[in-house]
Order: sequence, then structure tokens, then C-alpha cells
Amino acid sequence: MALRALLLGVVVAAAILAGFHFYGPQFFIDGRSPFQTNFAAGAGVGLLLGLVGPFVAGARGTERAAAAIFIALPGLLVMAAVTSHFAIVFRGLDPVMDKVFGALMLWGYAFLLAGGLLRWRR
Repeated sequence: MALRALLLGVVVAAAILAGFHFYGPQFFIDGRSPFQTNFAAGAGVGLLLGLVGPFVAGARGTERAAAAIFIALPGLLVMAAVTSHFAIVFRGLDPVMDKVFGALMLWGYAFLLAGGLLRWRR
């Protein structure tokens, strides 16, 4: 279970990096409303991944929380490094957006962990 959860976490982190690499200029736009939409989407995707991810990793019952941690761990580590070197990793994006990127990653991964703590059935 732990190895599958870590592998799923690496795949999720790679998908996030690829998404921001290709669609970052469309994602980081000026204005308040789009940022609120982006953060709501980050919360929704994170929560959905937290609910479904442990199941995909093969965790049942009390293992769900541990699986959510193993899924979040690679992404949190990679995104921390990416946030500190934002201008190098994402050359096509405005370096000022690093704090927004970091906050969005923390927001999404926090919802992933929260989703992993919820149980569907007893």
C-alpha cells in the first residue's frame, strides 16, 4: 500500500508540474475572481484526490490516513523545492507568482490530507 501511494503521489506531482508548465500563463491571470476560482478548484481537486487516492492505492479502513500522507509527501517535497526556485523551473511565468503557487499547493495538499481522514463507511 505504501509503495503504491508514494507512486501515486509522484504521478500527481508530475501532473501538477506538467500542467503548470503548459497552462501556467492561462492559470495566473490578473483579477480577484479568477484567483478565488483557482483556489476553489484546488480545494475540490485536493479533496477528491484525498477521498479517492487512498482507495486507488489499496488502503482500507484505518490505512486511509497513512495512504493520504504517502500520496501528499512527494508532492509537498517537490513543490517546496519548485516554489523556492520558481523562476528557474517556470521560466515563462512571472516570478512574483511564486507565493501564489506555493499557497495554492499547500491549500490543495491540505485538502488532500483532509479527504484522506474522512471515512466513507464504518
